[in-house]
Amino acid sequence: MRYVARVEYDGTDFAGFQVQPEARTVQGELEAALARICGGSRIRVDGAGRTDAGVHALGQVIAFTDPRGRPAAELARALDALLPRDIAIREVRRVPPGFHPRHAARYREYRYTVWNGPRSPLRERYALGVRAPLDTAAMERAGSVLVGRHDFSAFGVAHRQPLRTVLAVRVRRDGSNVTIDVTADAFLRQMVRRIVAALLEVGHGKIDGEAVAAALSSRRPAFNGAVAPAKGLCLRRVVLGRRPASTIARSNGER
Repeated sequence: MRYVARVEYDGTDFAGFQVQPEARTVQGELEAALARICGGSRIRVDGAGRTDAGVHALGQVIAFTDPRGRPAAELARALDALLPRDIAIREVRRVPPGFHPRHAARYREYRYTVWNGPRSPLRERYALGVRAPLDTAAMERAGSVLVGRHDFSAFGVAHRQPLRTVLAVRVRRDGSNVTIDVTADAFLRQMVRRIVAALLEVGHGKIDGEAVAAALSSRRPAFNGAVAPAKGLCLRRVVLGRRPASTIARSNGER
């Protein structure tokens, strides 16, 4: 039987989601727990997104196949008992054979958190500390130029298919807490963190929305390839639903 589940993890001590030799990864821990449940056999875990080292997730979506077809609730309890403290699994349910969360994802939403206040060791474990004031209204305006279907080569690691559709970029302030939400059909590697780096420059008054638009059009690494630190980024949710076959084909290699 095939199953889908939502996964939450603190990415601080992981080398990313995807399995890597000699490195601790989220996929590796999930597959190790499933192997213990399934008598030592490797059970592949497929994810809706491949978060990088240090990036967190609140709503990652995974899928796997259990040869014995046990009840979803039983699998959820067994996995929860075996997973390390920095990974939690929930909402396990059966899905049709062949289900793959990457193909089934309509869109993904990431949130980058900035603590725009005095130094705070606890808050800054999961947020980027920025002391100078940020013009969040200017950041919001600049982010709007990225909405739509574009070649995002300037804001991501080089890829043979760099077209992505950004549905929304929202910048909000709640006291000293600033959040930057980016929603898209898929992302290039480091795309959100490079967008954030550019918007922070806007927030500091060093560049404006026109400079962001020009960088996007240039298709060269924007602002010397500046990348915001991973610790502030979290995959908030993956929305599943039917997508046109042409969209799936265009999004090959998505994150």
